[in-house]
Amino acid sequence: MVEQNTQHQIIDLERWSATFRNQASTYQQASPYPHAQFDNFLEDWAARQAMNAFPRVQDQGWIHYVHINEKKHGLNKMNLIPGFLQEVIRKLNSEEFVTALSELTGIPGLKADPSLEGGGLHQSRRGGYLNIHADFTVHPHKRTWRRRVNLLVYLNEGWKPEYKGDLELWSRDMKECVQKVSPGFNRCAIFNTDEDSFHGLPDPIECPEDMTRKSIALYYFTEEKEAPRVRATNYQARPTDGFKAFFIWLDKQAVNIYSRIKRALGINDDIVSKILNLFNRKK
Repeated sequence: MVEQNTQHQIIDLERWSATFRNQASTYQQASPYPHAQFDNFLEDWAARQAMNAFPRVQDQGWIHYVHINEKKHGLNKMNLIPGFLQEVIRKLNSEEFVTALSELTGIPGLKADPSLEGGGLHQSRRGGYLNIHADFTVHPHKRTWRRRVNLLVYLNEGWKPEYKGDLELWSRDMKECVQKVSPGFNRCAIFNTDEDSFHGLPDPIECPEDMTRKSIALYYFTEEKEAPRVRATNYQARPTDGFKAFFIWLDKQAVNIYSRIKRALGINDDIVSKILNLFNRKK
């Protein structure tokens, strides 16, 4: 229960600040682009409580991203995220943690996104996937905010290699997968989000039907003097994707059009989620 653990820390910020400082050079020089993974990230009791508090895909507020390039679910409304998971997110968006993240990445002035645009909680069922891509470059509702860093905390106890679902980091020229990160319990993956930091989980997940791939997803930005160049999520075909590459490209164009409309009108992803669900009622 939350009440029994309020005297304990959710994450040891002092320890991770020191670790980030010591690992900064390794992170910044990593291939194919700056990244790192850290195990036992949250305090064990907190990670278990967060995992147990994770809401079901069927619960209120989930946005269902189901189209050619992805099949996943997201929840980014803080008032609908269970209370303990809100506490975890607030810790990871705190000034102390974000300062440590700036030291790790070498990017000064990082800012947390309280609106959790595109982030919050992510969840994928059996058959879920996310094609290789580079993320959108600018916050949809803050024109001078440039997206710089992704942080993912995985909450999947007993995840086996045969379930697939590894986070794949691809070379900047999209010729090969350079690194893989298994979404194991209480593992944190952090990486820079540049225009060519291609990543994803392109092969459908094969976990049991009663299991899902769960993660907390947080994105960090810098505020620029001038509005950065806007680019929507840039999906990429792998060398082995063959004719599928055409449909990946076609879907990317549709996503780009939607992103421009979303930015111009100030709408959120609820609308597209409802439209996609009209075609996905049985999933």
